[in-house]
Amino acid sequence: MTDNMRGAFLMMGSMALFTLNYAVVKSLAAELPVTQIVVLRGLVTSLAAGLLAWRMGAFGARLGRRNRRLILLRTAAEIVSAYFFLQALVNLPLANVSAVMQSAPLSVTLAAALFLAEPVGWKRLSAILAGFVGVLLILRPGGEGFNIFALYSLAAVAFVTLRDLTTRRLSRDVPSMVVTLATAVGVTLAFSAASLATDWGPVGTGQGVLIGLAALLLTAAYLCSISAMRVGDVSFVAPFRYTSMLWALVLGFAVFGQWPDWITLAGAALVVGSGLFTLYRERQLGRAPRVPVPPR
Repeated sequence: MTDNMRGAFLMMGSMALFTLNYAVVKSLAAELPVTQIVVLRGLVTSLAAGLLAWRMGAFGARLGRRNRRLILLRTAAEIVSAYFFLQALVNLPLANVSAVMQSAPLSVTLAAALFLAEPVGWKRLSAILAGFVGVLLILRPGGEGFNIFALYSLAAVAFVTLRDLTTRRLSRDVPSMVVTLATAVGVTLAFSAASLATDWGPVGTGQGVLIGLAALLLTAAYLCSISAMRVGDVSFVAPFRYTSMLWALVLGFAVFGQWPDWITLAGAALVVGSGLFTLYRERQLGRAPRVPVPPR
């Protein structure tokens, strides 16, 4: 098996693991507060990330003041995006939220052009606009199913964009596991503070197993996504992130009995198609495609 094929399988695996994690959290949210779930899951995830960072020798890296500030800003953006994303996830169909999040690469590309002065030709700009039309088809502002949580999904995309623009400013010698650990700890601490305003529910054996499973799925998903970027060519591996949409459709129907209507499916197809075309153009231009990692 070639490195590119290994990278493709790792990327598909990471998307499956991310989506399975979301399905577990969504099912648990019917019984426990979301903040409690994230805190308990985050404790396990932070411990696993800390052990991995230690084994990889990441703690010996010298970050410098600039990188520490960027990591702090990135972590803050991740915390806010996780809040909006999880609120949308709990209150909207899994496939709908996943479809909106597929617009994140388009949003990052547009933001990089606006704020980092990166060139974007008319073809990619047209694809970005088409992708945002797809988002409107999914959310349908003013429609019967439109509510505040639809806006939350858009807010999650906005803060994922800020997070990834910040990541692009980090020095190349900053270990990925240091960033992952900082994010895991930051999200856990923030949601711990937020959980003080809610009453925690009793955690049974089954719920504890599911929380542990969600933590393992999330940790494995991040490891697979990092490995995918290091094993294969980014331009080859990146398009396989859109397999998460297939997982969201399957799990949404199998676990929650939810299947999108044809307008939502058309919007999702437009978003995915626009994203794939943008990746294709970036590959033609010899640029490394952006592969935003989903929020925690």
